[in-house]
Amino acid sequence: MLWTLLSIVVAFAELIAFMSADWLIGKAKPSSSEEVDNRTGGSQEPYRPTLGIYGRCIRISHMQFSRRDTLCGPYAENFSEIASGFWQATAIFLPMGIMILCTVAFVSVFTMCVQSIMKKSIFNVCGLLQGIAGLFLILGLILYPAGWGCQKAISYCGPYASAYKLGDCSLGWAFYTAIGGTVLTFICAVFSAQAEIATSSDKVQEEIEEGKNLICLL
Repeated sequence: MLWTLLSIVVAFAELIAFMSADWLIGKAKPSSSEEVDNRTGGSQEPYRPTLGIYGRCIRISHMQFSRRDTLCGPYAENFSEIASGFWQATAIFLPMGIMILCTVAFVSVFTMCVQSIMKKSIFNVCGLLQGIAGLFLILGLILYPAGWGCQKAISYCGPYASAYKLGDCSLGWAFYTAIGGTVLTFICAVFSAQAEIATSSDKVQEEIEEGKNLICLL
């Protein structure tokens, strides 16, 4: 049960991180002279735009009278418009890993009732898939910082930004979530072996020998 829950959590964490625009937090930008707080007459505090692999969040000046003056969405309308070739590679490897994790998370729900398919342990197969997914995630996360020298990143992080150098930016929660999810992916792969041992108890084996094909573990 722990392995199942952890597999689901990891899949959702990686998916949310990939879709987020909070990978890089840009350098502080002062509000324009037109952006004035109507109640106090003072200028608004500087804000920090955020940049993701294919999305971004910026402040729109003409929305100053709205409660929500930050606009988030994709800056790239198609794959070729992603700011860096390294980020394009990241946008390939991360989704591949996430697709595998989502598949395993879906299958893991049924492992409480079915432990093998064609005499192959589902836990062992899922553990192997999670290890492969972890490798894809690592590749994506290693390549991502190499794209910090692209023009898009420089416009957010200043002229000192370059490959593996943040410049005036800082890392956002999405990057740390992706790293944490990658670590947990390998932990899940290890736990799958423990789940296999747990479901191979004497009681389960006895019921298998009695001819029961469907055995639910509560």
